[in-house]
Amino acid sequence: MEKTDKIKLVVADDAPFIREIIRQIAKGDESLVLVGEAQDGEDVIEVVSCTRPDVILMDIVMPKKNGIEATKIILEKYPKIKVIAFSTLDDESMLLKALDAGCCNYLKKPFDAQSVKKIIYNSILGESA
Repeated sequence: MEKTDKIKLVVADDAPFIREIIRQIAKGDESLVLVGEAQDGEDVIEVVSCTRPDVILMDIVMPKKNGIEATKIILEKYPKIKVIAFSTLDDESMLLKALDAGCCNYLKKPFDAQSVKKIIYNSILGESA
């Protein structure tokens, strides 16, 4: 990714209001562009194959396939994509599973726009939260 390129995002969450929050965050930052949305783990795999994002904001608990399973499948095919897991669960074992699956960062819900942007930029730069 070149410095002048926008960071392409996909958000995967079964809650429409979370997808809307990410949509608004991307709209408010000229360096970010939301290229796809998914409401479950199967859907995100398809969306990623069509959009090839730089970063995926992935809910851990979703229907059909959870975010951990979806992350493993996606990163097997597209290992350069940065996956940021997020969840309302305050469960250390879930965090470890997400990191083991290949997630580069973890964000606890609820979150604010500044936290989301910071973790996206840190992930692109290869830094942990």
